[in-house]
Amino acid sequence: MFEALPQEGFLPDVVWQHRVATGAVTPVDRTGESARWTGAADSDDPLVTQWDDGTHQGLEPGRVASSSASAPSVVAAMLKDLDVRPGQRVLEVGTGTGWNAALLAHRLGPGAVTTVEVDPALADAARMSLERHGLGEVTVVCGDGFAGYEPGAPYDRIIATCGVRTVPAAWLEQCRPGGRIVVPWGTAFTRLEATAQLTACPDGQSASGLFTGLVQFMSLRAQRQTEPAYADYVTAESREKAEQGTTTLTLDDSFGQEWDIGRFVLGLLIPSCTVLFDAPQDGRRPVWLCGLGADRSWACVLFRDDGDEAPSTVYQYGDRRLWDEAERAHAWWRDHGEPGLGQPGLTVDRHGQHTWLRTPSEPLPAFAGRP
Repeated sequence: MFEALPQEGFLPDVVWQHRVATGAVTPVDRTGESARWTGAADSDDPLVTQWDDGTHQGLEPGRVASSSASAPSVVAAMLKDLDVRPGQRVLEVGTGTGWNAALLAHRLGPGAVTTVEVDPALADAARMSLERHGLGEVTVVCGDGFAGYEPGAPYDRIIATCGVRTVPAAWLEQCRPGGRIVVPWGTAFTRLEATAQLTACPDGQSASGLFTGLVQFMSLRAQRQTEPAYADYVTAESREKAEQGTTTLTLDDSFGQEWDIGRFVLGLLIPSCTVLFDAPQDGRRPVWLCGLGADRSWACVLFRDDGDEAPSTVYQYGDRRLWDEAERAHAWWRDHGEPGLGQPGLTVDRHGQHTWLRTPSEPLPAFAGRP
């Protein structure tokens, strides 16, 4: 499929190449840098195609990336998880450039693919690209993918190319019993997500499956999350009343690297909490944990960044002792053999979302509150 429909036929003239290994985001303009642009289009790097919901102008990166072309290896992995078969009908949430919808349509034929894009300009551009490639039979809907697209339901497969924190009930309702939902799913803990491969149960009331790969996607716009504001948490009163302690865990022990499964699993075990990694200061690397919603609990760990093996200092404040929760969650993960991908899973039903280990009958614990 990739050879028949190269990605470059769906990209705008200006893209921003995101080199995941370094975090660098570099603009590439086809008009003046055709060779570099082709190199970016042929690479396995994600390419930002829109900033700030389309209000951004110029070549410098904007504030918030709002649409992108995913790395081709991620596209291939998610399509493998989707496992489409001839005769099936697919709903895609997050049209973007239209390339993913084109690949599906190339495999399934006319009238089989419906794709929903919330941004009118992106929807129009994708529609034109699809028509230019002889795939005008793809139904491109401009709307909120949170609601799916009921007129085309039921679907045998549903795939989201945007990250979610909560799988919308509409997707369950619009998926055929026995069908499959593939979605980048994560918690508020960090931006790290995992692809959930969910099978809709015969009763149509739930879907369940394992996490198959670590990913990072732009969030479904209806579920975007803003970072906590420092001043809302660390007040003069909270500084004065914060409890001081120590930890022997290192930064790598507790949180690992950006793409470590342990970091994702911690997010499953510590509900309603987000972690912020501060810049190094005077031989220390501050890491903050903040309660969400009405909770203003916080913890700050000053991890040693100087090679000294002495314990790191911890400050905690609020109804929850968030670092204590993190230590207990880390100990649980270690004691259970540090389970990786293919072991944690997710069940979604009308009562909410439930994570588990190896089987839905083994729910993951929630380390919230004092032991």
